Amino acid sequence: MVDVGAKPLTDRRAVASARVRMSAATVAAVRAGDAPKGDVIGTARIAGIQAAKRTADLIPLCHPLPLSFVDVRIELDEEGAAIEAEARTSAQTGVEMEALTAAAVAALTVYDMVKAIEREAVIEQVRLVEKTGGTSAR
Repeated sequence: MVDVGAKPLTDRRAVASARVRMSAATVAAVRAGDAPKGDVIGTARIAGIQAAKRTADLIPLCHPLPLSFVDVRIELDEEGAAIEAEARTSAQTGVEMEALTAAAVAALTVYDMVKAIEREAVIEQVRLVEKTGGTSAR
């Protein structure tokens, strides 16, 4: 791990996003709550939040962070699910890996829950959208 011991504690925030592309019929089933495994959006939201809290366990050299806030928002549109994850902390290192992990795991959960309806669903565009706090914020 990188030594961040000399860095000051600062408020940090990161937003990441992902998409799950699927057919209109699959979107309609998700919207109606007709997926075989149940509530796709609610389950994916909770999975993303849990993943953010476990990021240091999943990414070997990632620092464990005291998260002060995590949220995962999922919107359905005609092409699938748009996922946005936000994470915040006051720490010596950034929180972007937590936001990215939340978005990725939420997308994986959507995929898992719709694969019985549509095996052709595609996870795409997992990316960091915004990062604030610290010295390298953008």
